Amino acid sequence: MILEFVGNNWLLVLAFVVISGLLIQNLLVGNKGAVDPVEATDLINHKDAVVVDVRPAADFSKGHIVNAINIPFNGFKNQLGILHKHKERPVIVNCRSGSQSALACRHLRKEGFPDVHNLRGGIMAWENAGLPLTRKKR
Repeated sequence: MILEFVGNNWLLVLAFVVISGLLIQNLLVGNKGAVDPVEATDLINHKDAVVVDVRPAADFSKGHIVNAINIPFNGFKNQLGILHKHKERPVIVNCRSGSQSALACRHLRKEGFPDVHNLRGGIMAWENAGLPLTRKKR
């Protein structure tokens, strides 16, 4: 009976297997290096972490984490040189919700940054945790 279902619906079964595999992979390694806002503040306050905000400049100017460096994601690979002087410090990357910053974290790890963290939930999670934002430029 199961073999008959698989034979008649092989595309559906294949899609199920692929999606299940991706979900399992995400659960096992998807949050590698992710920190929540409380963990991020601990890294900033006790380990002198550098905060990199990959949102567009217009969003950054509306409010960002104190002392954050703005390197918009659309030109991130080309501007990595700005961060090389901070290579030995922990780096926390944030965006609006945490998805683009996860990609930026991968780029930083490929460039040899040893201690890179994605702000889980992005600046939205930071605000929801009641943590402060500033509009002052660095």
